[in-house]
Amino acid sequence: MHRIASLTGTVLKALFSGLVRVRHPRPVHPHGVALTGEMRWLGPSGSGIAWVDEPPSGPQRVSARASRSIGVPAPLPDVIGLALRVDDERGPVHLALASTGRGPVSRWLLMTHRSPSSAWLSTFLPYTGSRGSLLLAARPLAPSDLPSEPSALAAALRETPWRLLLHVATPTGRWHPFAELTLWHETGALDTSERIDVGAHIPPGATVGSWIHAIRDPSYREVQARTSGEPSGRPQPDG
Repeated sequence: MHRIASLTGTVLKALFSGLVRVRHPRPVHPHGVALTGEMRWLGPSGSGIAWVDEPPSGPQRVSARASRSIGVPAPLPDVIGLALRVDDERGPVHLALASTGRGPVSRWLLMTHRSPSSAWLSTFLPYTGSRGSLLLAARPLAPSDLPSEPSALAAALRETPWRLLLHVATPTGRWHPFAELTLWHETGALDTSERIDVGAHIPPGATVGSWIHAIRDPSYREVQARTSGEPSGRPQPDG
């Protein structure tokens, strides 16, 4: 498994290295919308990840970025991305969600959508808790007709907040809701230069398998190095 993951990581590193030359500074999700919001836990649960199972004392502040992954022009369908930074009282948690299916097989496949309102958004790669592997996901609740083009999405979310329900599931099991997420766009800059680091800021009580690091880290560090001027392979600071 680790040998296959390392090979995959090497291939992705080469791919992203080429993409960043023609799509600087973001080889994927090139244009997005900066969002602000809050996350409210529904109550205690038993997933095996402390961040999911043990609600904080109150709502937690969230900064986010919604984007179209490939960057084809709207209204063509695209993979919808949602990057979250939760300023949890236990420490920052970074999540990278992308539109997938929700079934036992389709949750491992990226799906394209015309609207963020129709996109089931998941972490795609699992975390490990005390009870085994788990995926996190967000199901949009309202509005039902959000546009995906960045400026139009920003305008819509200045008028009406985007409400989502966060879920957790085993790799093939049922999805269970654990928190509500509300996001909106504040007047100001459309996009943000802030980056998230899902490898450095994982949910408390979770770990990430070495095979996931082998797949994800080489391309992530390569992009960070090429857009920050640091030597590739050197860990980059958050943001």
